[in-house]
Amino acid sequence: MRAYVIDRYGDVDGLALRELTVPGAPGPGQVLVRLRAASLNFRELLILAGQYSALCKPQLIPCSDGAGEVVAVGTGVTRTAVGERVMLTFHPHWISGEMPVGRDVLGRGGSVDGTLCEFACVSQEELVRIPDHLSFEEAATLPCAALTAWAALTAGPGLSPGQSVLTQGGGGVSVFALQLARLFGARVIALSSSAERLARLRALGADEVIDYRKQPKWYLAVLQHTAGEGVDLAVEVGGGGTVEQSVQATRVGGRISLVGLLSGGPKLSEAFFYRGLSLHSIRVGSREQFEQMCRAIEVHRLRPVIEQVFRFDEVPHAFQALRAGRHFGKLVVAID
Repeated sequence: MRAYVIDRYGDVDGLALRELTVPGAPGPGQVLVRLRAASLNFRELLILAGQYSALCKPQLIPCSDGAGEVVAVGTGVTRTAVGERVMLTFHPHWISGEMPVGRDVLGRGGSVDGTLCEFACVSQEELVRIPDHLSFEEAATLPCAALTAWAALTAGPGLSPGQSVLTQGGGGVSVFALQLARLFGARVIALSSSAERLARLRALGADEVIDYRKQPKWYLAVLQHTAGEGVDLAVEVGGGGTVEQSVQATRVGGRISLVGLLSGGPKLSEAFFYRGLSLHSIRVGSREQFEQMCRAIEVHRLRPVIEQVFRFDEVPHAFQALRAGRHFGKLVVAID
């Protein structure tokens, strides 16, 4: 089978396209999946750069997100069947409840092989059925970015109709957070950096949009849109560069779901504590949360936003597009 492996860490040119042996017949409780699509996340750039190389397996197949169809099952498999369309979970051993301590801390495409390959043999416990209305390419966007957004919205007391949510930018997690927050009946205030992106966020259902380049102290605009109180929930993806403004933009007693560290680790000021905020660190989510999210996506017929689909031989170009950061929504690789 064709597969990309990380030959050396440092940059995209460390990726090598290899011909590997197709996994053998699945053992008891195992399933062989013919992967049809994978999607890229920012974490893949960190892994390629070698920031987590000590925790990654040698000759790693990267990427956490993948979707395909079951082509063979081992004895005792009851959760799926040959021909079913499935997605692979981000954390192979996180089924429900709290994340297991010390198990596959980096998830698929880090601690264990990822999805930039044609076949994967996995436990039946690592699969979730694809919502009927989604293509393989659309489904491949869900395991990390969509589930992270879902976990961010449902952390702590969860989100109630009429509450307000702040999202940041047009990346995969933020776009999914906007789409999913609308399913909860929430009011969404979205930040971005250009008229075109703001228009796209509006089209997806954002109630208010703020250009953070024109308004660098954007928390003041958030307060204006919330009668001076702030939002109930901020989905924080910027890290150290934006978390203090998120603190100022969140109402007293509100909450912040911390997803990314794109500009360094957060340094919380006294304002975080005297405003009585709660901080939730989001580490994607469990299979149970994934299944709950997929039921909501299926009922509401939600469709992921895909900026571009690349061919399998265009994977290096896909990573370059990911690094450039000009995409809106998700970048996907078709594995045909």
